[in-house]
Amino acid sequence: MADLAELVPRIAATMAARTARGRVANYIPDLAKVSASHFGMVVITADGREHAAGDADLAFSIQSISKVFALVEALASHGEGVWQRVGREPSGGAFNSIVQLEAEAGRPRNPFINAGAIAVTDLITDGDDPRAGAGRILRLLRDLAGTQGIAVDGAVAYSEAATGHRNAALAHFMKAHGVLTGRVEATLSTYFHQCAIAMSCRELARAGRFLMNGGVDPASGRRVVSPEQARRINALMLTCGHYDASGDFAFSVGLPAKSGVGGGILAIAPGRASIAVWSPGLSPQGNSLLGTAALEELASAMGWSVFNPDA
Repeated sequence: MADLAELVPRIAATMAARTARGRVANYIPDLAKVSASHFGMVVITADGREHAAGDADLAFSIQSISKVFALVEALASHGEGVWQRVGREPSGGAFNSIVQLEAEAGRPRNPFINAGAIAVTDLITDGDDPRAGAGRILRLLRDLAGTQGIAVDGAVAYSEAATGHRNAALAHFMKAHGVLTGRVEATLSTYFHQCAIAMSCRELARAGRFLMNGGVDPASGRRVVSPEQARRINALMLTCGHYDASGDFAFSVGLPAKSGVGGGILAIAPGRASIAVWSPGLSPQGNSLLGTAALEELASAMGWSVFNPDA
């Protein structure tokens, strides 16, 4: 097993030297402005040690990674009722596809595709103020990361709302089938605000520690979710966290992880580490190209795949 103090900077240096970096999410205007040259990585182990390299403390838009924490909030308030709204199966399709939704009577396949995340967000939306629902996720992230500096990037939220026509179509289709119960406009506004939350790799890795620790935040001792819920969230991250590239990610990396089109990935080595990487250039499926490569190198060097019998 490699020494993380040496391994993490070496991986960052390898990623910095790569010329094929993917393409930034240019369909969201404010994300299109971010340079693909960035790379950051933080690994926090079960004993609390932090290993960081690259742009580890530069905030970026977490986008769909927020869906993990929205699910935590929905489970806290609605328990098993969440699964009446959304399934637990991989989609096998694009993250914003409407075809599958139509074929399955408006019930999304899982909480990590856009339709599923909007359905989950509907459960935690409070009235017409997007700051209320997104505020629940913000408070959770601030508590878990141990900082009050995490905030919604207003420019990105506005950019999402101005271009989010496909998400609006998904929401209205689910409303027609009774999957959404709140006002579509309020749910969408909350969803756009939660996706526009900005965090650094260090903050994100700290926020994910409860998932490597059976649902308990090791920094505070707070139980965030039950052990069973932590196991289930990790299972969904493994099978659904990378959209229609989830199978390939499980094959090559073998860790529960959730990506976002801002270029971030939160990955969990259960019992061992919480990991955050960021590189804005994306693969055709919408996942960080260099972030995925970095996690593959890390998991291989550390033997951290959940399919490794020695892990």
